[in-house]
Amino acid sequence: MRGFVKSVSRTEMASLAHEHGLPAIEDLGSGCLFNFAQAGAAYVAHEPTVQEAVASGMDVVTLSGDKVLGGPQAGIILGRTAFLDRIKHNPLNRALRIDKMTLAALEATLRLYLEPERAQKSIPTLRMMLASGDELQRRAKKLARMLRTRLLEAGLGQSAVSVRPGASRVGGGAFPESDLPTYLVAVACGNLEEVRQRLLTASPPLVVRLEQDALCLDPRTLLDEEFGLVVKVLAGALGEGERASAR
Repeated sequence: MRGFVKSVSRTEMASLAHEHGLPAIEDLGSGCLFNFAQAGAAYVAHEPTVQEAVASGMDVVTLSGDKVLGGPQAGIILGRTAFLDRIKHNPLNRALRIDKMTLAALEATLRLYLEPERAQKSIPTLRMMLASGDELQRRAKKLARMLRTRLLEAGLGQSAVSVRPGASRVGGGAFPESDLPTYLVAVACGNLEEVRQRLLTASPPLVVRLEQDALCLDPRTLLDEEFGLVVKVLAGALGEGERASAR
């Protein structure tokens, strides 16, 4: 919310609840366990961490196992034993509990956080958010070179490929108004919307952004080993467009 609003601190909220004999509950949503500022990522806006919520005196904290935490889709409830015991005995707990495979994946993800340096290298969400500008520019240039070569080989050199500054968005539930600086691979061609639709129905589908009259790819969300497949799918969609125009 913006304007004449006040954000009440967790400590104030917890104190108010306890004065009236009520539990203080916070839904963190994103499940952030990582301090991005300490990792040197000042460009990432501060997102309240689970540790901060627990330390503030909240009795129950709920969060996602996916999103910023980077594990499987799951819901996590932390808190005081008295409240967790009541939750465990609620019939809905059995109906909504996660399966063993999800639990194993969640445990494996949480274990990585015991070693922060290992976590930021091994958890894809953290690795993508912590990618530096220099790294993203280097990878964007590499992808652009590969794409130009493939398009020339296919006789599609008229599709202009460039690298331009851009922004990545983490998501709506976490960092809703925070942009991460990145470099985009932009492909200018005719019939942008038609090509985008072909990419969505390709095998595998390729999701791109339409910005400033170009199809844009963000290397932040791609692995290096995926570049070849991306180039193949994109070249195929552009080739179909050229053949359709010729007819």
